[in-house]
Amino acid sequence: MAPSLLEGEYSKLNFYKLDKTWRRLPEDEKKASKQEFASVVAELPSELPITTYGLTGTRADCDILLAQQSMELAAFDETARRLNHTHLAGYLDQSYSYLAVRRKTQYKHGGGGPELNDAYKYLIVYPMVKKREWYQLSQDERQQMMNDHFRIGHKYPSVKINTTYSFGLDDQEFVVGFETDEPRDFVSLVMELREIPGGFYTERETPVFACVRMGIEEALDALG
Repeated sequence: MAPSLLEGEYSKLNFYKLDKTWRRLPEDEKKASKQEFASVVAELPSELPITTYGLTGTRADCDILLAQQSMELAAFDETARRLNHTHLAGYLDQSYSYLAVRRKTQYKHGGGGPELNDAYKYLIVYPMVKKREWYQLSQDERQQMMNDHFRIGHKYPSVKINTTYSFGLDDQEFVVGFETDEPRDFVSLVMELREIPGGFYTERETPVFACVRMGIEEALDALG
Protein backbone atom coordinates (compact mmCIF):
# COMPACT_ATOMS: atom_id res chain seq x y z
CA MET A 1 0.00 0.00 0.00
CA ALA A 2 1.27 3.47 -0.85
CA PRO A 3 2.19 5.73 2.08
CA SER A 4 -0.48 8.09 3.37
CA LEU A 5 -0.38 11.53 1.82
CA LEU A 6 -0.01 14.46 4.18
CA GLU A 7 -1.84 17.76 4.22
CA GLY A 8 0.50 20.39 2.81
CA GLU A 9 2.18 18.04 0.34
CA TYR A 10 2.72 19.19 -3.20
CA SER A 11 1.02 17.10 -5.87
CA LYS A 12 2.32 16.82 -9.44
CA LEU A 13 0.39 15.16 -12.27
CA ASN A 14 2.39 14.47 -15.44
CA PHE A 15 0.55 13.15 -18.50
CA TYR A 16 2.60 11.68 -21.34
CA LYS A 17 1.86 10.74 -24.95
CA LEU A 18 4.02 8.18 -26.73
CA ASP A 19 5.38 9.08 -30.15
CA LYS A 20 4.24 6.40 -32.59
CA THR A 21 7.75 6.07 -34.01
CA TRP A 22 8.71 4.16 -30.85
CA ARG A 23 6.44 1.30 -31.90
CA ARG A 24 8.51 0.78 -35.03
CA LEU A 25 11.69 0.12 -33.08
CA PRO A 26 13.10 -3.42 -32.79
CA GLU A 27 11.39 -5.46 -30.11
CA ASP A 28 14.51 -5.82 -27.97
CA GLU A 29 15.08 -2.06 -28.02
CA LYS A 30 11.49 -1.38 -26.96
CA LYS A 31 11.71 -3.94 -24.19
CA ALA A 32 14.96 -2.49 -22.87
CA SER A 33 13.62 1.06 -22.91
CA LYS A 34 10.54 0.06 -20.92
CA GLN A 35 12.62 -1.82 -18.38
CA GLU A 36 14.96 1.14 -17.94
CA PHE A 37 12.09 3.59 -17.45
CA ALA A 38 10.31 1.30 -14.95
CA SER A 39 13.56 0.83 -13.01
CA VAL A 40 14.06 4.58 -12.69
CA VAL A 41 10.53 4.98 -11.33
CA ALA A 42 11.01 2.07 -8.91
CA GLU A 43 14.34 3.46 -7.65
CA LEU A 44 12.93 6.84 -6.63
CA PRO A 45 13.17 7.49 -2.88
CA SER A 46 10.31 6.13 -0.77
CA GLU A 47 9.37 9.67 0.29
CA LEU A 48 8.77 10.53 -3.38
CA PRO A 49 6.30 7.83 -4.42
CA ILE A 50 4.88 7.77 -7.94
CA THR A 51 1.44 6.34 -8.63
CA THR A 52 0.93 5.18 -12.21
CA TYR A 53 -2.25 5.29 -14.29
CA GLY A 54 -2.95 4.24 -17.84
CA LEU A 55 -5.03 6.24 -20.34
CA THR A 56 -4.26 4.40 -23.57
CA GLY A 57 -7.84 3.20 -23.79
CA THR A 58 -9.58 6.35 -22.54
CA ARG A 59 -7.95 9.38 -24.23
CA ALA A 60 -6.29 9.99 -27.58
CA ASP A 61 -3.84 12.69 -26.46
CA CYS A 62 -2.10 10.95 -23.56
CA ASP A 63 -1.19 7.38 -22.64
CA ILE A 64 0.14 7.42 -19.11
CA LEU A 65 -0.13 9.48 -15.92
CA LEU A 66 2.63 9.64 -13.34
CA ALA A 67 1.27 11.18 -10.13
CA GLN A 68 3.83 12.17 -7.54
CA GLN A 69 3.73 13.96 -4.20
CA SER A 70 6.42 15.57 -2.07
CA MET A 71 6.80 18.01 0.78
CA GLU A 72 9.54 19.72 -1.24
CA LEU A 73 8.73 21.39 -4.56
CA ALA A 74 12.26 20.92 -5.86
CA ALA A 75 11.85 17.13 -5.69
CA PHE A 76 9.84 17.19 -8.93
CA ASP A 77 12.82 18.65 -10.78
CA GLU A 78 14.98 15.75 -9.62
CA THR A 79 12.37 13.24 -10.78
CA ALA A 80 12.11 14.93 -14.16
CA ARG A 81 15.91 14.88 -14.51
CA ARG A 82 16.07 11.14 -13.87
CA LEU A 83 13.23 10.30 -16.23
CA ASN A 84 14.49 12.61 -18.97
CA HIS A 85 17.79 10.73 -19.10
CA THR A 86 16.10 7.47 -20.09
CA HIS A 87 15.88 6.18 -23.66
CA LEU A 88 12.07 6.08 -23.57
CA ALA A 89 11.89 9.77 -22.64
CA GLY A 90 13.05 10.60 -26.15
CA TYR A 91 9.71 9.27 -27.41
CA LEU A 92 7.44 10.75 -24.73
CA ASP A 93 5.75 14.13 -25.10
CA GLN A 94 4.37 15.71 -21.93
CA SER A 95 0.79 16.47 -22.97
CA TYR A 96 -0.37 18.02 -19.70
CA SER A 97 1.11 18.95 -16.34
CA TYR A 98 -0.66 20.08 -13.17
CA LEU A 99 0.84 21.30 -9.90
CA ALA A 100 -1.14 21.71 -6.68
CA VAL A 101 -1.04 21.46 -2.87
CA ARG A 102 -3.07 19.12 -0.70
CA ARG A 103 -5.11 20.75 2.05
CA LYS A 104 -8.44 20.30 3.76
CA THR A 105 -11.51 22.05 2.42
CA GLN A 106 -12.47 25.42 3.89
CA TYR A 107 -16.11 24.39 3.92
CA LYS A 108 -17.87 22.59 6.74
CA HIS A 109 -19.07 19.02 6.20
CA GLY A 110 -17.03 18.79 3.04
CA GLY A 111 -16.11 15.81 0.95
CA GLY A 112 -12.98 13.69 1.08
CA GLY A 113 -9.79 14.69 2.81
CA PRO A 114 -6.40 15.36 1.26
CA GLU A 115 -5.41 11.71 0.79
CA LEU A 116 -5.57 9.43 -2.23
CA ASN A 117 -6.53 5.80 -1.63
CA ASP A 118 -4.89 2.99 -3.56
CA ALA A 119 -7.94 0.78 -3.03
CA TYR A 120 -9.74 2.40 -5.98
CA LYS A 121 -9.25 1.32 -9.58
CA TYR A 122 -10.14 4.57 -11.36
CA LEU A 123 -9.15 8.19 -10.97
CA ILE A 124 -11.10 10.87 -12.84
CA VAL A 125 -9.29 14.19 -12.64
CA TYR A 126 -9.52 17.66 -14.16
CA PRO A 127 -8.36 21.25 -13.58
CA MET A 128 -10.95 23.75 -12.36
CA VAL A 129 -11.21 27.54 -12.47
CA LYS A 130 -13.98 29.44 -10.71
CA LYS A 131 -15.54 32.66 -12.02
CA ARG A 132 -14.41 35.82 -10.26
CA GLU A 133 -17.99 36.36 -9.09
CA TRP A 134 -17.65 33.31 -6.84
CA TYR A 135 -15.07 35.09 -4.69
CA GLN A 136 -17.33 38.14 -4.33
CA LEU A 137 -19.87 36.03 -2.44
CA SER A 138 -19.73 35.86 1.33
CA GLN A 139 -18.42 32.74 3.04
CA ASP A 140 -21.95 31.93 4.19
CA GLU A 141 -23.32 32.21 0.63
CA ARG A 142 -20.62 29.94 -0.70
CA GLN A 143 -21.13 27.50 2.16
CA GLN A 144 -24.83 27.22 1.31
CA MET A 145 -24.05 26.42 -2.31
CA MET A 146 -21.36 23.93 -1.33
CA ASN A 147 -23.88 22.23 0.94
CA ASP A 148 -25.75 21.25 -2.24
CA HIS A 149 -22.55 19.69 -3.58
CA PHE A 150 -22.00 17.74 -0.39
CA ARG A 151 -25.62 16.59 -0.22
CA ILE A 152 -25.46 15.17 -3.74
CA GLY A 153 -22.00 13.74 -3.20
CA HIS A 154 -23.18 11.79 -0.16
CA LYS A 155 -25.71 10.03 -2.39
CA TYR A 156 -22.78 8.38 -4.18
CA PRO A 157 -20.60 6.74 -1.51
CA SER A 158 -18.78 4.79 -4.22
CA VAL A 159 -17.16 8.05 -5.40
CA LYS A 160 -14.52 9.75 -3.25
CA ILE A 161 -13.63 13.36 -3.99
CA ASN A 162 -10.09 14.67 -3.66
CA THR A 163 -9.41 18.38 -4.19
CA THR A 164 -5.99 20.00 -4.41
CA TYR A 165 -5.21 23.72 -4.61
CA SER A 166 -3.14 25.50 -7.28
CA PHE A 167 -3.65 29.21 -6.47
CA GLY A 168 -0.52 31.04 -7.55
CA LEU A 169 1.33 27.82 -8.47
CA ASP A 170 -0.26 26.85 -11.78
CA ASP A 171 -2.77 28.08 -14.36
CA GLN A 172 -5.82 26.51 -12.69
CA GLU A 173 -7.16 27.15 -9.19
CA PHE A 174 -7.95 23.56 -8.27
CA VAL A 175 -7.13 20.08 -9.47
CA VAL A 176 -10.15 17.95 -8.66
CA GLY A 177 -9.91 14.18 -8.53
CA PHE A 178 -12.57 11.54 -8.01
CA GLU A 179 -11.66 7.97 -7.07
CA THR A 180 -14.09 5.16 -7.73
CA ASP A 181 -14.46 1.57 -8.79
CA GLU A 182 -17.55 2.41 -10.86
CA PRO A 183 -17.20 5.35 -13.32
CA ARG A 184 -20.91 5.11 -14.19
CA ASP A 185 -21.70 6.38 -10.70
CA PHE A 186 -19.47 9.38 -11.36
CA VAL A 187 -21.43 10.18 -14.54
CA SER A 188 -24.67 10.20 -12.52
CA LEU A 189 -23.07 12.38 -9.86
CA VAL A 190 -21.91 14.98 -12.39
CA MET A 191 -25.31 15.04 -14.08
CA GLU A 192 -26.93 15.98 -10.76
CA LEU A 193 -24.26 18.58 -9.97
CA ARG A 194 -24.99 20.34 -13.27
CA GLU A 195 -28.44 21.31 -11.97
CA ILE A 196 -27.47 23.14 -8.77
CA PRO A 197 -26.83 26.92 -8.49
CA GLY A 198 -23.16 26.61 -7.53
CA GLY A 199 -22.35 25.22 -10.96
CA PHE A 200 -23.01 28.59 -12.56
CA TYR A 201 -19.87 29.93 -10.90
CA THR A 202 -17.55 27.48 -12.65
CA GLU A 203 -15.46 29.03 -15.43
CA ARG A 204 -13.67 25.91 -16.66
CA GLU A 205 -13.33 22.23 -15.70
CA THR A 206 -11.69 20.61 -18.71
CA PRO A 207 -9.87 18.59 -19.93
CA VAL A 208 -11.17 15.56 -18.07
CA PHE A 209 -8.98 12.48 -17.67
CA ALA A 210 -10.38 9.01 -16.92
CA CYS A 211 -7.37 7.11 -15.59
CA VAL A 212 -6.98 3.41 -14.79
CA ARG A 213 -4.70 2.63 -11.87
CA MET A 214 -1.98 0.10 -12.70
CA GLY A 215 1.65 -0.64 -12.00
CA ILE A 216 4.36 1.03 -14.04
CA GLU A 217 5.20 -2.19 -15.91
CA GLU A 218 1.57 -2.75 -16.90
CA ALA A 219 1.16 0.87 -18.00
CA LEU A 220 4.29 0.67 -20.14
CA ASP A 221 3.21 -2.65 -21.68
CA ALA A 222 0.00 -0.96 -22.81
CA LEU A 223 2.11 1.42 -24.91
CA GLY A 224 3.10 -1.39 -27.26
